[in-house]
Amino acid sequence: MATLAQSAGPFALGTLSAPDGSPFPGLVVRDRVLDLSTVLAWEPADVRAVLERWEEALPVLHTLADEDALAWQPLDDLRVHAPVEPRQIFQSGANYRQHVIDLEVAHRSPDDPRTVEEARAEIAAVMDRRAAEDLPYVFIGLPSAITGPYDDVVLPGWAEKPDWELELAAVIGRPAHRVSVEEALGYVAGYTIANDLTDRATVFRRDMKAIGTDWLRCKNAPGFTPLGPWIVPSESIADPGDLRVTLKLNGETMQDESTKDMLFGIARLVSYISQTSRLLPGDLVLTGSPAGNGIHWGRLLRDGDVMEGSITGLGVQRTRCVTEEPGT
Repeated sequence: MATLAQSAGPFALGTLSAPDGSPFPGLVVRDRVLDLSTVLAWEPADVRAVLERWEEALPVLHTLADEDALAWQPLDDLRVHAPVEPRQIFQSGANYRQHVIDLEVAHRSPDDPRTVEEARAEIAAVMDRRAAEDLPYVFIGLPSAITGPYDDVVLPGWAEKPDWELELAAVIGRPAHRVSVEEALGYVAGYTIANDLTDRATVFRRDMKAIGTDWLRCKNAPGFTPLGPWIVPSESIADPGDLRVTLKLNGETMQDESTKDMLFGIARLVSYISQTSRLLPGDLVLTGSPAGNGIHWGRLLRDGDVMEGSITGLGVQRTRCVTEEPGT
């Protein structure tokens, strides 16, 4: 199990439970946990309730983290759940330059007359144009797809090409509507890790090419978004635009890229989303996945695979893939 020693800053937030107990919002400091529902004046039932009063809560959390006389529990005695249950999940697509170039090559038709080099050059030009036009691409995910950072991931029987996509996720701490890029990071409470699994076989609607992608089908099966283990406050992350995103499959490194490769940084994404939608405390903004997905390697997920995902300062998640039992 990951400990806070692998995370930045003096503390983090998590959702935990004792064996056979109910989940509670926890303040995680090194190898111990404090139940925030018992020590905060408003008795928050979950982490989202802490985030809804984030500006008030943050200085109190700093004080509590140094109080040794409180009812701390050993982290190793507790189950770690997804750190927050969001109301909304906003997902940035095609946000890593090299990732999109690799996908374009992997999805080339056998009849495509272009060479690999020509295909790469063309999509690189498209990405450069998107960056110049300053227009992110964002779609919506379902909270029901979230699972814990150490839970098994069930691969549905219909998913022919399940793939991994490790991502940095920003966690919103204040309602945000029509905020500027300059203001946007002030609405981010912290950061966590998301693995946005995708069934590559159902990304595109072959029966309705004019409509294009089918994000419901390919990304939103139960448990297709392992989240966590922790929410690390934004003040503990010096530069979210310079973090290492690493995914290992059965111990072999598949993704290992810096968030520097993002076309649009977190401030731009939060601002862009807020021009249309109202972001709420606890909402997630997934920032896209770097190069190194299974479709690139020609090696997709299967029963028994173990994914280990880490991002600088945010800890490590480990999930095992299991195939869906017939009839479930």
